[in-house]
Amino acid sequence: MTAGGRRGFDARVAHPARVYDYWLGGKDNFEADRIAGEATIAAYPAIRASARANRAFLARSVRYLAEAGVRQFLDIGTGLPTANNTHEVAQSVAPDSRIVYVDNDPLVLSHARALLTSSPEGATAYLDADLRDTDRILKLAAGTLDFTQPVAIMLLAILHYIPDLDEAQRIVARLVDAVPSGSYLAISHAASDISPEQMAEMIRRMNEHLAEGNHVGRTRDVVARFFADVDLVEPGVVKVTEWRPRSELEAEGPTSLWGGVGRKP
Repeated sequence: MTAGGRRGFDARVAHPARVYDYWLGGKDNFEADRIAGEATIAAYPAIRASARANRAFLARSVRYLAEAGVRQFLDIGTGLPTANNTHEVAQSVAPDSRIVYVDNDPLVLSHARALLTSSPEGATAYLDADLRDTDRILKLAAGTLDFTQPVAIMLLAILHYIPDLDEAQRIVARLVDAVPSGSYLAISHAASDISPEQMAEMIRRMNEHLAEGNHVGRTRDVVARFFADVDLVEPGVVKVTEWRPRSELEAEGPTSLWGGVGRKP
């Protein structure tokens, strides 16, 4: 669940994927991650609900894409396995779906290989790579995905670890350029304009514990610009809880993330 320099495993330093796991109530985290998790919860108590809302957005968006006919998914910044992972949702709709998971945390990849197993008709693959190494991701993913056919690019809760906006926009543009018409882009991103004071403090505390201290929030308008090369599907860029929610209760839940899905024309 991160973008950053490639590095070895170090349980003494908090990692975004493991802090996120702690927010979700998971067990695959270490003391450094729990300390970071508690510090951020103290600043923004709704962060746990927001993390759950992001997972729910993933499930709804993947289901939407699979029902729209997408059979290939490139999930970058996978995070630790939990309920309703990308391949589980996609293959429940279309068992022949093919999914490539990408992360740069060795713990994520070891769990992914053990737990994220494909249906017999489809395929899953796991890449140890960093979002900034976009060309390498695309080259390796081509071993599983057919880039002449539509691909859904999933960038959930990862672009906010690319603090340089120009670099983040170049990465998104490169990924979108690599897939054909009919492909999709799904993004969720930490907001700087939802509960702004709490979020600013939460991000400050998070960065105190990360090796790179590279977490940033962005406004809705800035997040919307990541979709410059695709056509946003309704309802556009909204709070992740408001993206095609299953109920009014879900739509009204707390979140600190903007989200959206767009189709490449």
